[in-house]
Amino acid sequence: MAELKTRPGDGDVESFLAGVPGDSRREDCRAVLAIMQRITGQPPVLWGGSIVGFGRYRYRYASGREGDWFLTGFSPRKNDLTLYIMTGFAAYDELLAGLGKFRTGKACLYVKRLADLHLPTLERLIEQSVAHLARGQD
Repeated sequence: MAELKTRPGDGDVESFLAGVPGDSRREDCRAVLAIMQRITGQPPVLWGGSIVGFGRYRYRYASGREGDWFLTGFSPRKNDLTLYIMTGFAAYDELLAGLGKFRTGKACLYVKRLADLHLPTLERLIEQSVAHLARGQD
């Protein structure tokens, strides 16, 4: 079975964030870092060189494949700031309705600017997702 390429490393998160292009994107990253660190109570870890992750949970697929992944995280991608909400979004329709301007993937929340979001709602979304995973219900 192939190993995941995205794994926790020993890269320096602060140096990584200092290299993010654009003052406003760097500020958004630092704000998200503070929010996620406060919610998880975990230090940031650089995963795969471009994702800042917090905490860990164990997953197991029906096929038997299992592994470890971060509870929540973010990555400053070229076009969007990507926030990882590992539980996905199916249970969060009410929160998403009041969140602001964004797009979603399976477990990714794509935003252009943090100012486009209602931050208290974002915090509740992250809190609920992390709590769900912490209970072992991935």
